Amino acid sequence: MDDDILNKLDEIDLGDDIFRFSSGEDPKEKRREGGGKCTKYLDKVQAACLGRKTENLYRRAFSESKLLDILDRDLKEGFSYHVISGGDIDSLSFLKHIIRQQDLNYVLFSTWCMADDDVLQFKEWIEKGKIRRLDAYCGEIFPNSYTKQHKSLKEVVDICGGRVAIFRNHAKIYAGTGPKFSFAIESSANINTNPRTENTCITISKEAYGFYKDFFDKIKSFNKDYDDWKPWEGV
Repeated sequence: MDDDILNKLDEIDLGDDIFRFSSGEDPKEKRREGGGKCTKYLDKVQAACLGRKTENLYRRAFSESKLLDILDRDLKEGFSYHVISGGDIDSLSFLKHIIRQQDLNYVLFSTWCMADDDVLQFKEWIEKGKIRRLDAYCGEIFPNSYTKQHKSLKEVVDICGGRVAIFRNHAKIYAGTGPKFSFAIESSANINTNPRTENTCITISKEAYGFYKDFFDKIKSFNKDYDDWKPWEGV
């Protein structure tokens, strides 16, 4: 790597981003004391990385704390919980509120797009056994406009035998089931962090969960990556 490239890398402020390198090796990259900029040497590590932004982690922690203040700690069967937020609660925080109460045997989500942090969160939940099976439904722009996220999401979903289906989609839904209850989350928000007012409804109901699962199970994806995919049939 020549000095010009290294000098340009040295000017990039990475803050506290977390990088995962496909080589599995620790990079020789060292941070300056008191700073967050790249220094020599990167060598030839081939990186396929997702950056988890510190500000997003703090925001999500605040978002989750906010939900705990306004929602029941134990969501009740047959109840619907309607929330309108002023850009201070993230979409995934609603699902995390469910996961705090039970591990999920199955969950699907539908979104137009999503960010790196969100893919990493699903990966963490799957690896920790919080989600046993995950199916993802994304908008037609996702593979080309969010190429890195699409590739990473496929890798995450492959861990548990799910699929990433692409179609003309603008719905924002989570639907899932666990040992305590089934649920559906309907929202105006994509799975990302944004400052907009959004509305969300959590319904604790086997019927609501079944309604969405039946619909999304029948989706024919534009991509052919999962032609051998079978709908989840557990309980």
